[in-house]
Amino acid sequence: MSVTTHTPSEGVALRKRIANSSVVRIGRYVVMRLLTLFTTVVIGVYLTILIANMGGYVDQIIKGQIRDTITQSIANSPTGRNMDPETRRILIEEQIALEEKRRGLDTPIAIRNIRHLTNALQLDLGRAFNITSDSGSKQVRLILLERLPATLLLMGTSQLLLFFSSVFIALNLSRNYGSFWDKLVIALSPSSAVPSWFYGIFLILIFAAGFKMLPFGGMVDSPPPSNTFDYAISVLKHLLLPGSALLLSSFFLSVYNYRTFFLIYSSEDYVDMARAKGLHPKDIERRYILRPTLPNIITNFSLLIIGLWTGALFTETVFLWPGLGRTLFQAVGLYDTPIIVGSTIIYAYLLAMTVFMLDFMYAAVDPRVKIGS
Repeated sequence: MSVTTHTPSEGVALRKRIANSSVVRIGRYVVMRLLTLFTTVVIGVYLTILIANMGGYVDQIIKGQIRDTITQSIANSPTGRNMDPETRRILIEEQIALEEKRRGLDTPIAIRNIRHLTNALQLDLGRAFNITSDSGSKQVRLILLERLPATLLLMGTSQLLLFFSSVFIALNLSRNYGSFWDKLVIALSPSSAVPSWFYGIFLILIFAAGFKMLPFGGMVDSPPPSNTFDYAISVLKHLLLPGSALLLSSFFLSVYNYRTFFLIYSSEDYVDMARAKGLHPKDIERRYILRPTLPNIITNFSLLIIGLWTGALFTETVFLWPGLGRTLFQAVGLYDTPIIVGSTIIYAYLLAMTVFMLDFMYAAVDPRVKIGS
């Protein structure tokens, strides 16, 4: 039997080769991953543009609206009424052609879709067709930024409370498997099949219409209180019902999911070995149960954070909450394609960046994960 030995210089060279190969591997992985994610974003946004425009059907609706608006405007004006029919018809057609050109409807739909895609990828979100900001601007960027704080307040409060309470309660349930509370959570988990807006309607009927304890909707009293403290209390009162609806709709299923993960890892052989060695239960939880579940917890938390951008379409609409979800719901009803595409492209970029960063976070918390291997 022969033993291979290395001189110090050979050892240094070997370490350098290993380090260089690791850098090359990670670099190759990063480039391929970014290209894959960017391709996915392009495909997703292009499909969103096609669906939002319904293959050109929305164009026909918009052209019809333009024709009706201009025809009625000219026909009802004093100047238009005094024109002879032929002159009025020519003027109407000219105005319609100018408006269609201004909106780009005179360009073939395939070219416009590519143009929309290129602008969206560059975050040039353009102007909305029908929706305006509170300041009267039609810039999609300003509209979305104006609605963002309300959504972050509602979704951030409810979803962060949901996440941390679910993890804490699920960990306690996993310690007491088969207890009354454990069975109760399992029994109530199907209640999460009910959407949040449905819970919202019931909460409105009970606490707003019935007991008259809380407001029906909106974000603040009208007129808003001038005092900062009173304003905060008013916002809090308006936040309670929609926030509770979002929390109730996902709470029991979220607890059940985390509880299941904790139970799976707590039944592993290495956990039994740690118990046999007499390790403290909290040390076992921290080192052998919580740590292996970190990738799943980090993934859920990351997706929760970027999910704040989309808001809650129907819940915000039911409660008249002035957030991104309600704005997107209005955009769908008004065929406001720039709003839909603008919201989608930002979410797509956030999702792609999150998926990219998660790979590195997995490697940081789990030594078994190697980037690019």
